[in-house]
Formats: sequence, C-alpha cells, structure tokens
Amino acid sequence: MSPAAVKFDHLERLTDDTGLIEHCLGRIPRRREGYSTDDNARAIWACVEWLDLLEDDESGERRRLYRLLDRYLAFLLWAQREDGTFQNNFHFDRTPEAEAHSDDCLGRSIWAAAAAYVSLDDDARRRVVAEIFRRALPVSGEMQFLRGQAWGLAACCLMLSKRNNGLALPFGVTEADLTNLADVFEQRLLAAYRAHRTDHWRWFEPQITYANGLLPWALFVAYRYHGRDETLKVAKESLDFLTAKMSGSNGVIRPVGNRGWCSSDRRADWDQQPVDVMKLALAAREAYRVLGDETYREVVRRCRNWFYGDNDLGTPLADPSDGSCCDGLNPDGPNPNRGAESTLSYLLTEAMAQSLQLEVVSR
Repeated sequence: MSPAAVKFDHLERLTDDTGLIEHCLGRIPRRREGYSTDDNARAIWACVEWLDLLEDDESGERRRLYRLLDRYLAFLLWAQREDGTFQNNFHFDRTPEAEAHSDDCLGRSIWAAAAAYVSLDDDARRRVVAEIFRRALPVSGEMQFLRGQAWGLAACCLMLSKRNNGLALPFGVTEADLTNLADVFEQRLLAAYRAHRTDHWRWFEPQITYANGLLPWALFVAYRYHGRDETLKVAKESLDFLTAKMSGSNGVIRPVGNRGWCSSDRRADWDQQPVDVMKLALAAREAYRVLGDETYREVVRRCRNWFYGDNDLGTPLADPSDGSCCDGLNPDGPNPNRGAESTLSYLLTEAMAQSLQLEVVSR
C-alpha cells in the first residue's frame, strides 16, 4: 500500500480549532467528552511520522498535515502548566477537568516534543516544541511509573543521538541533563525487569497490562544510543516474550485483553485495543533497526494486518478510505466507535510499516 492510499479525513473530522476531540459515536465526534493532551501528543507524533513519509507528496496531504499539526502544537503549548507538567483532560468548553497527575501524559508529551524537534525543519514550529521540551524535562525526573519513564528514556536518547549527528539541542537543555535522566530511567526499567523476571516470566511487572511494547522499545532506543549489552539483552528477551503472549496459535496478533490482563496463570482475550498493537509494532520496528532480524519486520507486518482483518474475528477495524479505526475488538465484533486513540494507533502502525519497508529498500 502506498502512502497516498491512507487518508487523514477522520483525523481532520476529529480536530476543531482547539485540538483533537477524544471520543466518537461511530465516526462523529462526541464533543461532550472533550479533549485529552494524551491524544494531541500522539497526533503530533503521527503527523511527523507521516510528514517524513510524504516528502514527495503532490496531493496536498502534507499541507493538511501541517495545518493539523499546528492545532496539536498549540494545544500542547496551552496544556502545559507553569511547572512543566501537563493538564491532561479538558471539557469541551476548554475548562480543565479534575484529575490526578499522569506520568503517562508527561512522558508521552516529552516524546512528542522530541520527535517533532528532530524531524521538523522549520524554525517556527521547532521553537515551540523546543520550549515544551525544555520546560517539561526538569520535572520528568519525578516520574514514578515505568511507562512514563520509558517515554522519557526514549526522548532523551533520541535527542542525544541526533546531538551526536550534529543537531543543536534546545536552548537551556544540556547534554548532561539528557544523559543523567536517561541513565536514571534506564536503570529503573532494568531494575523492574530483574525484580520480576523468572525462567517462565520475562517481563517488567507481575502482569502484562496495557501499552506493553513501550518498555522493550525504550530499551532498544537506548541501546542504539550507547550500546550496553544488558540493555539489549533485556529489550530482546522481553519483546520476544511479549510477542509470544500477543500471538495466536494461527499466527495472528492477539492483543492482551483489558478485561483482566495477563499473568503467569491466566490471560484475557478481550477487549483487544489498537493501542497495544501499535506499541508492539513500535518495539518490533526498533528491534529490526537494531538487529536486522527479519523476524521483527514480520511482527510489524502482522501488527499492520491486524487492523485490516488478520485478527481473531477476521474482520477489519481500520478504514483506509478515511483513516479511521474502531475502538477495540470484542467477542461480538469491533466496537463501532472510532475515537482518537484508536485512529492514531492505526495511522501510526501504518506509518511504521511503510517506513520500515522504505528502510529495507534503501539498504
């Protein structure tokens, strides 16, 4: 499938002059559900992934992606508090919802800013993401949960890698800042793995829950920066274990269901979430970049195909004609609602598959 075959109509449908609306009823945005910084950060990341793919686009999709990107950048800039953290949830009238602090939101926003900073080539937008990143970085060291730390580790190592290739760091951000934080995050992930790993359970936690591929992915990103043997060993071992847990006997991707998760003695099969498929693809793409093993490229392909019907029910969740995706897979079929998280998970997985294909061709 060529890059032009995937449309961004649904992403645009979900986007108003404030940002990306979180939920839909079918394909129609549910304004009463408001907005989340999580989704707007994901949307920034998706836009820069696709802008890289569509460098030679003549269809006008790049112009549309830049228009959407500006909405999401403005949202993130607005959602960032004075202390560098982010308000995650907003009502439709733009007033903040009551909420607890979210490490995931902070980490995801730091990653989005880093990904945009290293990808964008215009000073105006890069100035915005540099400011977001600079203000968020000091408070990120306070993150307590693994997924937020994984985002932070990957963001710091991405910046450091590009720094080694000649990219100037954002004003006020030093190489020492990034190195110190990356070391802290990496050691926390490795310590969690050592604490929970057994001969039969090769994971960072006593359960496999949500967004799982994020953890091995961050370690692969870190390894690409500094090449530490233990980091690579844990990244590969945990990803192989996760892939086995997320694969059916017929070879299709089978995400761990959020109706009970997965422990050493049981596994929930439903409700399967697109975001978990995307995070597995993310980790597998990075594993392929590090190891060059075709097994991981095949995992990315299988993840992509899950959206198009190569799943437990043999039914598509994604519609490339408008770029939308159903919110999950249940025993009785797909959830018909097509919200922001699922749609972005589809668009990101498709972008990952296509980028990997281009990398293979260029080798």
